[in-house]
Amino acid sequence: MDLRSVVVALIEGRDSVLFKRLAGDASNRSYWRAFLPDGNTVVCMKLAPEPLKSEEVVDGERPTTLPFLDVGRFLEAGGIPVPKVLHEDLDLGVLVLEDLGDETVEQALKASAPKLPLYRQAVRLMVAMEAHAERHKDPSCIAFRRRFGPGLLMWEFEHFYEWLLVKWTGKTPTPAARDVLTRFFNEVVTRLVGLPQGFVHRDFQSRNLMLKHGRLYLIDFQDALLGPYVYDLVALLRDSYVAFSDDEVLAIQEEFIQARREHDLFAPPLEGLKDAFALQTIQRKLKDAGRFVYIAEVKGNPKFLPNIPRSLTYAAEALRRFGEFSEAQGVLAEYLPDFFGKEGHST
Repeated sequence: MDLRSVVVALIEGRDSVLFKRLAGDASNRSYWRAFLPDGNTVVCMKLAPEPLKSEEVVDGERPTTLPFLDVGRFLEAGGIPVPKVLHEDLDLGVLVLEDLGDETVEQALKASAPKLPLYRQAVRLMVAMEAHAERHKDPSCIAFRRRFGPGLLMWEFEHFYEWLLVKWTGKTPTPAARDVLTRFFNEVVTRLVGLPQGFVHRDFQSRNLMLKHGRLYLIDFQDALLGPYVYDLVALLRDSYVAFSDDEVLAIQEEFIQARREHDLFAPPLEGLKDAFALQTIQRKLKDAGRFVYIAEVKGNPKFLPNIPRSLTYAAEALRRFGEFSEAQGVLAEYLPDFFGKEGHST
């Protein structure tokens, strides 16, 4: 069957092709599995009304080509497993993709897949992606023209402040408390910007890693940009959907360092990685918590609200590594005592 006719059938609601809508997360895109007459299946990605506009805030130019296609082609050129694009119909706002099945890493773990081998494979995939980008910098790809700069990192902190700390708690910090947090946010951002930078997927976690015939494939890469080298590792190990023991985190961090050494990338000693990892965890998980409230309040999708406690717990644990941030911890403990006010935190 001609794939354009599949796209038309989806758009016009024709019954010449059987479609099944696939579950989505917070995206404005929708996904459909098309069952073809020959017994094969493909996945149709129905684009958002403004497909060139990122659903995440970005620091950089507005793309002129579809970021999913742009970044996907760059990754595929480096041998990174991504779904093949079988047909493009941007006039109708649909891409037809290789069907990778339904098994994400999250689902594989729920089916009792061994965790560490899976995550060692994921880290190796992550570092292969980073190494390809380091050796083949491509300014024509939108990912190299956007970055996690000070403005974007600070915006994400403010997102936490507005939606989680004020909206979710129903409290408004005093001017003095606000000043403490602003100084804290600025210091974390300064340190993050000072880290070695590289290619960042931006959401490298269990729901964006698909398993097909035992091989991991990467999806949801359209918001890729340049940022702190440790960002994707934090996304993977401080996942909102999968919990890790301290021993598992350590093993995967060591795998990350070893893989980067093998690819001749910057590879810090373990304690240096732990410091960078904790800093990035503070920033990402506070942002995530705020984002979950925003998605519920603005997009009318409350499904992520149950993930707020884990995000705040991760941020609080990371904050304990830095005694110099005790004043900020005290402010957060005042407004979020269940997470930042527990015994063992600095005061």
